[in-house]
Amino acid sequence: MDSITQAALGAAIGGAVLGRRLGRKAIVMGAVLGTLPDLDVALDYGDAVANVTEHRGFSHSLFVLTGLATLLALLCARFSPAKDINLPRWWCFFALILITHPLLDALTTYGTQLFWPIERPPVALPIIFIIDPFYSIPLLIALGVGLVSLRVKKACTWGLAITCVYLAMAAGAKLTIEQRLAPVLAERGLEDAPLLIQPTPFNIALWRATVVDGDRYYESLVGLFDGDRQPRLEPLIRNAELEEFALASLQGQRLRWFAGPFLRYETRWLNGNETLVATDIRLGFPGFHPFSFTLATLEDERWVPLAVSEQVESTRGLNMATLSRLAARAAGNTSALCASDFVAQEWRAERVVYRC
Repeated sequence: MDSITQAALGAAIGGAVLGRRLGRKAIVMGAVLGTLPDLDVALDYGDAVANVTEHRGFSHSLFVLTGLATLLALLCARFSPAKDINLPRWWCFFALILITHPLLDALTTYGTQLFWPIERPPVALPIIFIIDPFYSIPLLIALGVGLVSLRVKKACTWGLAITCVYLAMAAGAKLTIEQRLAPVLAERGLEDAPLLIQPTPFNIALWRATVVDGDRYYESLVGLFDGDRQPRLEPLIRNAELEEFALASLQGQRLRWFAGPFLRYETRWLNGNETLVATDIRLGFPGFHPFSFTLATLEDERWVPLAVSEQVESTRGLNMATLSRLAARAAGNTSALCASDFVAQEWRAERVVYRC
């Protein structure tokens, strides 16, 4: 999640646990601790793929954060002037603030390395977009009420309760979307294909489904307010024949570990060389994927892996017109937006613009 949301979550937990004893100080301490795991973003690993895939690594590990919480609790129990706060209370304060940060991140598409240093792909159970005002605003309102009224514990507890209900609603919404998609996938013989279902930007009413099937992948937008409309799968091309050359590099293998099969490949002319580029199609939105990386260059008609990968900046961003269409689609206007409306023609498996 974004830093403001993580700070708000940490502040609310701090206020709920120690607000009655520490008042506003509990909110401030919680906000600071709530953003602490994200400081790893300042680390430069010297490679674009490493910078992305190492984020939410050691600093988001449940093992590391539990140890840090224990250390901070011991120090506060020994040296804090608030002698009436015992060690278990301090531990709950620090552990809940620190551990909920990566747990919330794990509910987004990007995922989190919860079990670092165990080498396994990031845990990702996407039920919420990385920025969701419907989750963040109740927390911010609760914090404002607590700071003004000085009823810190009560206000923060209410804020946390509302956001927990929202996450439960998000999980229920995803289950509904899965049930709507199941017969469509079965009809296409895709019931066992890699499938990712995630909310579209800033809401839980409209969901994006991505299905990978060899050289093709399918995109679909499915909304809670679509009525009886059957989901439609829009076919796109992955250029899977380039995958073996991408995986010849360490960066390509790391990217595959990070994104699984949800990668698309292409060649671009960059810095005077024909370059193999891989794009993580999980993140962003079709036509607006932010994470693309150089992996190899063509030399004497063979692909040579790059020693250092670079991130290829996207030339497009979500503008207000697109967001307006997205909002209309989320509200149930099925003709407002197709999943592949902004995808380049060369990526379409069918050389026509798809009509919803």
